Amino acid sequence: MKAIGFIPLRKGSKGIPGKNKRKMVGRPLYTWVLGEALHSNLDVVYVYTDDQSILDFITKEYHYTDKIKGLLRSDSSATDTASTESAMLEFAEKIHYDFDVFCLLQATSPFTTAQDINNCLSALDNGKDSALTVVNTHRFLWKADGTAINYNPNKRPRRQDFEGLLIENGAVYTCTKQVLQAHKSRLGNNIGIIKMPEDSLHEIDTESDWIIVENLLIARQQQLKKAEKITHLVLDVDGVFTDGTITYTKDGEHTKSFDMRDGMGLEILRQFGVEVMIMTSEQSELVAKRMQKLQIKQVFLGVKDKYTLLKTLSKQQGFSLNNVAYVGDDVNDMSNICSVGWSLAPLNAMTEIKTIADVVLSKPSGAGAIREACQFIKNYNKRY
Repeated sequence: MKAIGFIPLRKGSKGIPGKNKRKMVGRPLYTWVLGEALHSNLDVVYVYTDDQSILDFITKEYHYTDKIKGLLRSDSSATDTASTESAMLEFAEKIHYDFDVFCLLQATSPFTTAQDINNCLSALDNGKDSALTVVNTHRFLWKADGTAINYNPNKRPRRQDFEGLLIENGAVYTCTKQVLQAHKSRLGNNIGIIKMPEDSLHEIDTESDWIIVENLLIARQQQLKKAEKITHLVLDVDGVFTDGTITYTKDGEHTKSFDMRDGMGLEILRQFGVEVMIMTSEQSELVAKRMQKLQIKQVFLGVKDKYTLLKTLSKQQGFSLNNVAYVGDDVNDMSNICSVGWSLAPLNAMTEIKTIADVVLSKPSGAGAIREACQFIKNYNKRY
């Protein structure tokens, strides 16, 4: 049974311009569901878009997996009036219906997890021809004419005694190939219902919505954290190893300054069995040479979606995010900062990072911050 994921994206967004590509907790909004789809039981995940920059991003960013693919969407299926079903059917024809199970994923649902996707897939394994995600809401609903819809106003129930209603949250829909071909729709006649947390009901249509969802997402990630032994230290480079500045020569070449004491701290930490990784969005030959000098083997350059890569590495190498200490200084580190077991920020990190970091170091970047972080980890692991 071949199960494919389908994430439709359009260039246009009237409520929030560029919404799909805008950074939500430090990473493009659509990568939240894309990363979860990567780690789900789906066999292939397609991003179907008319935005060439997104296709280029996917090709470059997810080169380490053949599970994620980008496909160009026609202009006619990406208009304001085009239905999602029209894009689904156009896509299905393009790939000649080469699947057994179709999974529609909404890019603007960052609360979707791999488990939610898997639960929808399991519904089809258990005899359903389609499935969708819902939220159980305990709100009292009314018609415009003053008629109550889902309760008796004269016998107002307590919340704990009220079953409420199930509402589609639009996050995940699955169906068989036969359903899509016969009904030209995402749902068939025998539908499975998969519940998701109430937070997932929030839609992102305004700037206020964005702020609410981002804060809820940060809180969710932080609540998943557990204090465990630190086995891996992951470091950003600019603003962590360096003070974040670049010096240019008259010939256009640039230089970076590194603190030798940081290098010694990392050498000592490795002697205590802590694996050191480098994860930076920059593609720098200078950084590559410095890390080679420090004998750091796991160096990942040019990484924009650091969270998905870190989750992938944790699965491949058998460690938990709770075993990770992460040092970062800017918004592109935010997802990892609020998700790993221990997060640390240099004294001169951006305010957004220091606000959510577990530890704000007394030393600034490029001037002993990493050495201080190494000492913290060494002492923490001794007590642990």
